[in-house]
Amino acid sequence: MKRISVFCGSSSGNDNLYIEQARLLGRTLAKQNIELVYGGARVGLMGAVADGALCEGGKVIGVLPNFLLSKEIAHEGLTELILVDSMHERKTRMNELSDGVIAMPGGFGTLEEFFEMLTWAQLGLHKKPTAILNINGFYDGLTRLIQEMVDKGFLKEANRNMLLISSDIDDLLHQMRNYVAPAVGKWITRESV
Repeated sequence: MKRISVFCGSSSGNDNLYIEQARLLGRTLAKQNIELVYGGARVGLMGAVADGALCEGGKVIGVLPNFLLSKEIAHEGLTELILVDSMHERKTRMNELSDGVIAMPGGFGTLEEFFEMLTWAQLGLHKKPTAILNINGFYDGLTRLIQEMVDKGFLKEANRNMLLISSDIDDLLHQMRNYVAPAVGKWITRESV
């Protein structure tokens, strides 16, 4: 993996652990010569992950929609800042630039961006690992909901297993390096109906 896209909050949350882990993720990626692709802001977890990578001499590419330039406050110390016209273009560009995806804590935007990447993987549009860094159990409720989707017949177990989850950065990166996309397709065959 040469580049990883990280989706995370433009807020810091109410526990310093989130900021600390964001910085640590950025530093870890840089130390492992993995470039960071992220949303381009200097605030919240977004800014912390970028700062972590930059302080270790890592390459950081930000992708920011023009309309968020003033709201998310563009990071001025990046290796490269790519300005795009829409949120969809942001996700598409981040997908094009990366070899894998990590979600950290965040709000609606983080979930929307991450789940679109996961859905694209489920549909076979890419075979990249999609992972959650589950800091302090932040995503425990979500993982229970996803298991409920499997239990109720709305999601195949093979597709659920596409989602890599860990609370440990090194373990998560290990899972991502060893990820093999499932051969099982999303769609129901005519014979199974």
